[in-house]
Amino acid sequence: MERTAGGGRDRDDEGRARNARPRDGLGRPLPYGTQGVARQPEGVARTPDETVAEAQALLAEGKPFHAHEVFEDAWKSGPKEERALWRALAQVAVGLTHAARGNTTGGARLLRRGAAGAEEWAARSGRPRPHGMDLAGVVAWARELADGMEAGGGPVDAADRAPRLRREQAS
Repeated sequence: MERTAGGGRDRDDEGRARNARPRDGLGRPLPYGTQGVARQPEGVARTPDETVAEAQALLAEGKPFHAHEVFEDAWKSGPKEERALWRALAQVAVGLTHAARGNTTGGARLLRRGAAGAEEWAARSGRPRPHGMDLAGVVAWARELADGMEAGGGPVDAADRAPRLRREQAS
């Protein structure tokens, strides 16, 4: 990735516009030359299990913006019948990003939109636990966080409030 002379747009090797600015753990751009958090590579094809595991690790580290990028890759490269699922999970991750940044309105809106999308996908597909995920738990978590934000909650700690995508199964 290189920055064009004269402050122009960052471009990748194929000449497509790409923002190469470093970012913090919540995805906020930092000044050029600043040490940021390693970015998720774009366009990575992962298995669903790899997607869930990588996104969960990023959420647990308090990096929901980066988890959203993992979900976005699955949304764009995965099977057509699962795209709405991955899009909904990306929206939930962006909602947590906004909640951690203190954007109450945007965070609550995206959390609710992602929850509704995940719930609708599960009902339509008949798969409440795709790839071992607990969609009902994620939906409840997202709505609870949105409710708290709308009731006057300020910025949240993204790592402390991260959802668990999979629940341990009782034996």
